[in-house]
Amino acid sequence: MSPIPTVGSVYVPSPARVAKVKALTVMEKLFTIELPWGQSLGHQPGQFVEVSLFGIGEAPISISSSPSRSNGVFELCVRKVGDVTGALHGLEEGATIGVRGPMGTGFPVEKFRGKDILFAPGGLGLAPARSLINQVLDERGSFGRVMILYGARNPAELLFKDELEAWRQRSDVEFLVTVDRSDESWTGNVGVITTLFKHVVVNPRNTVAVTIGPPVMYRFVLMELLGKGIPERQIWMSLERRMKCGVGKCGHCQINNLYCCQQGPAFNYAQIKGVEEAI
Repeated sequence: MSPIPTVGSVYVPSPARVAKVKALTVMEKLFTIELPWGQSLGHQPGQFVEVSLFGIGEAPISISSSPSRSNGVFELCVRKVGDVTGALHGLEEGATIGVRGPMGTGFPVEKFRGKDILFAPGGLGLAPARSLINQVLDERGSFGRVMILYGARNPAELLFKDELEAWRQRSDVEFLVTVDRSDESWTGNVGVITTLFKHVVVNPRNTVAVTIGPPVMYRFVLMELLGKGIPERQIWMSLERRMKCGVGKCGHCQINNLYCCQQGPAFNYAQIKGVEEAI
């Protein structure tokens, strides 16, 4: 009898089933992935998996669901931008894909306990940030203030709208959202994500900040966070956009002496200070 395959091999994809597909925007879909025999992926917030479609290729995708909500499945928010992601968008529920992982180094949640948490995701950066946000909310009593500042290019590109509204209504979450460009339906803040920081006062020594988004965003968000006095080692970000092979072989993710796929993609600012121009 053949041995039961295990999830977690960095070289051999494990078969997995697409249990559910949900459209979030015109460009993004949320995939619920079910592992064989009800196995748990065993990931940390901030890690990623390599997803393969046989005959098409493989792509690294950040895990969007919280470990606290695994139950034998995990979620991937996928933007349609290439061959692999385009083929993923064409899959129906019940399809089989290959999964390698989880990979990389995620956020050190244990070090965040007892701290105030300031989340500042932009655009698709909310997908990996959601994994950590929901774990923090599921273990709400272990953390201080929870502040979520989220920015998108326009109202149509806002992700997880039902969850955004749920966060807005929670009395134990401080939630602010903005869009770069409004439309006739939008009544909220208009401007880039940094326009939200003036509305938040923090205790810098007790605050951990987590920002994930397009590289162009990091420079300006970092200026805001450092300007509030948050120490460099308490500012965390993800360089997940640089992933490729996931095992440190191809060099695509290398920034100077850092291999993002193994040492990251989650880094604190003190670890990567000085390499911003290469991000």
